[in-house]
Amino acid sequence: MGKLLETIHTPADLKKLTIPELETLAQEIREQIVATVSTTGGHLSGPLGAVELAIALHYVFDAPEDKIIWDVGHQAYAHKIITGRREKFSTLRQHKGISGFPQMGESPYDAFGTGHGGTSISSALGLSEANQHNKNPHKVIAVIGDGSMTAGMAFEALNNAGSLKRNIIIVLNDNTYSISPNVGMVSSFLSRKLTGRFFLSARKEIKSLLRSVPGIGQNLYNLVKRAEDSLKALLIPGILFEIIGSHYVGPVPGHRIDQLIEIFSNVQRWEGPVVIHVYTQKGKGYPPAEKDPVFYHGIGAFDVPSGKPVEREDGIPSYTEAFVKALIPLARNDKRIVAITAAMLEGTGLDKFSKEFPDRCYDVGIAEQHAVTFAAGLAAGGMVPVVAIYSTFLQRAYDQIVHDVCIQNLHVVFALDRGGIVGADGSTHQGVFDLSYLRALPNMVIMSPKDECELGHMLRTAIESKGPVAVRYPRGKGQGVPIEEGLKSLPIGKSEVLRNGSALAILAIGPAVYQALSAAEILAEEGIDAFVVNARFVKPLDKETICRLARETGKLVTVEENALMGGFGSAVLEVLQEAGIKDVVVKRLGVPDEVVHHGPQSLFREKFGIDSKGIANAARKLLKGSGLYS
Repeated sequence: MGKLLETIHTPADLKKLTIPELETLAQEIREQIVATVSTTGGHLSGPLGAVELAIALHYVFDAPEDKIIWDVGHQAYAHKIITGRREKFSTLRQHKGISGFPQMGESPYDAFGTGHGGTSISSALGLSEANQHNKNPHKVIAVIGDGSMTAGMAFEALNNAGSLKRNIIIVLNDNTYSISPNVGMVSSFLSRKLTGRFFLSARKEIKSLLRSVPGIGQNLYNLVKRAEDSLKALLIPGILFEIIGSHYVGPVPGHRIDQLIEIFSNVQRWEGPVVIHVYTQKGKGYPPAEKDPVFYHGIGAFDVPSGKPVEREDGIPSYTEAFVKALIPLARNDKRIVAITAAMLEGTGLDKFSKEFPDRCYDVGIAEQHAVTFAAGLAAGGMVPVVAIYSTFLQRAYDQIVHDVCIQNLHVVFALDRGGIVGADGSTHQGVFDLSYLRALPNMVIMSPKDECELGHMLRTAIESKGPVAVRYPRGKGQGVPIEEGLKSLPIGKSEVLRNGSALAILAIGPAVYQALSAAEILAEEGIDAFVVNARFVKPLDKETICRLARETGKLVTVEENALMGGFGSAVLEVLQEAGIKDVVVKRLGVPDEVVHHGPQSLFREKFGIDSKGIANAARKLLKGSGLYS
């Protein structure tokens, strides 16, 4: 660790340093970020590009009284190091360690929890409005990446900010902006000078003077104002922000701490919302990430000198890899198939699909609502859209799933990646609600494969079906089951009995099926024979098999990696109630009604009793309660 970094315990310590010392500090922070992420995994290229931003913001403003909101949180690693979490930074994304995202409960410096893109301006405006009501003079700053500006919510907030005229500062961290050196130097110079006290004072006096001219003052002012706006339209790339009521400054070099400090200091005197357009380099300071910022956006453990990831020894493909491996041949045989994602081309595996079918793959940006309705339009036009979105992000498009897809019964296939417990990304990314929030929708078919091989069969089933279909699969590697070459269509709503028994039946959905099989083996060693059923479908359920096993055994255990409220187990209870089956005891295993934080997937599966030991233990208790086991 660098010597300067060891002296930084709070942002107040930054204010004691000179500009050259701050520049040295930036490099030391980068070294700590690289060293930590190489061990823990996490986001890398984004945080490296925002180091000077974090330093300058905390140098100028007085957090936590001034509120700094980091959109998404990929940018916030330097912020965490500066704000008293330097010594804990090695625990990044580890169980009971610090989160990879801002969390209000983790530090008073985390002004608002952010895990999904595009929320910072809305929350900043809300905080600013609260300050107005409470007569709180402190500033509110939102730092939003250019990727998050593809979210419609960001522009909704900007529009509202322009009408409210609140004093919020919006830092647009543009890490893909390209501008020639000369233009960049001129624009940076003008931005610094035109935000200064002298210019602001002169501008107000000129406006007042023009309006005071007898008879023609207001007309003269309007003429000059139109000329000013026309000049801005020609010279300023941020004219859109000006049109909707925000002042625009930039673009500004985001790795020049001295210039950032000057501009941040100047804009504190501005009235109304101001957008400061800062351009940065993703991966700054770590050559492998500079060369390939997309690859190093989010990465597992890697070797620092070479930048090479720690290789997976078993060679088992991930569910994401299995998904795209199945989708590509299906698309070769059916030209109606198109793929859609929302700023997660690599994360969903669709980068491989895009290479083969560039005109049939759409990345719409962080715009899940648009992605779903866009898919609905494609379906209405006779195409078969496959919308590949992480479970946690699909939540953002719930209204569109209801109104634009399900009510109209359009054939849209939802490929829900990262369904279930996700691990290190934590509370904002847990995909544990999808079975519940989708099950209530009319016309929706929901299935979840037990392994990577079955995923391919389910994808074909979904594509050959009619109406809306969701295929939900988890994060991480598969079960190591060989993937069959020929894909087959599965009968809708039909489960698979994998093991016969007599004492009770274990009904499982998704990869939890293998935990159920392991639990049955443990029970068999104790003389207990259990049915194990791969439910395959959450909607429609295999009512016939469920009711038959309920009548035969009188004891059911349901297992799901989803919220217990409204999930697979609840659906089984509904089936039993509708069938009038009363003499049956059901134990539901799943995620309880609580926030699931970051930590290993295996740890939470054990905690919630949805691993093999937990399932076996639940079965024992169920049988003990009936007097059949002691």
